[in-house]
Amino acid sequence: MAAANLLGFTTQMPRQGEIATIALSLPRKLVGNDTVIHTRRPEAWADLTEKDAALLDILRHGAKFSELSKEDTIRKLLSLLSTQGRLSRLLKVADSEPPRVRAMLGALGEQLGTNRRTLQHLRASLNSLSRFDFGMLAALPNASNWQAKETQ
Repeated sequence: MAAANLLGFTTQMPRQGEIATIALSLPRKLVGNDTVIHTRRPEAWADLTEKDAALLDILRHGAKFSELSKEDTIRKLLSLLSTQGRLSRLLKVADSEPPRVRAMLGALGEQLGTNRRTLQHLRASLNSLSRFDFGMLAALPNASNWQAKETQ
């Protein structure tokens, strides 16, 4: 929820502070007893900005914390990905992400008109028999091309 708030997908604030780290743990004295610690984030996240990491976190959760409509959520994600080389930074660390996140990044990149050759590595990294729950992003026009499960 903190990531969704940071990027403007929700006005909600988590009841407790949240922190993500590539470490296995953090000392409670350092972060406080009420803080939720998300550990074992990929080491590749260490070079990302706070907003880049938040965007990956949004994708990991299928944008379920967004208060926006599906269409507005997708528009906002596309806008965020098109700024300041963000998509290329995220594509560089995509190998450390779960297949579902790689598939969503591919679908979003394709929507932005990213060169097919650039996205070829993402597509090749996916098991062609797998189908992924895209959450709200199943509304992407090309979601099925990236192995999204069909919504009912």
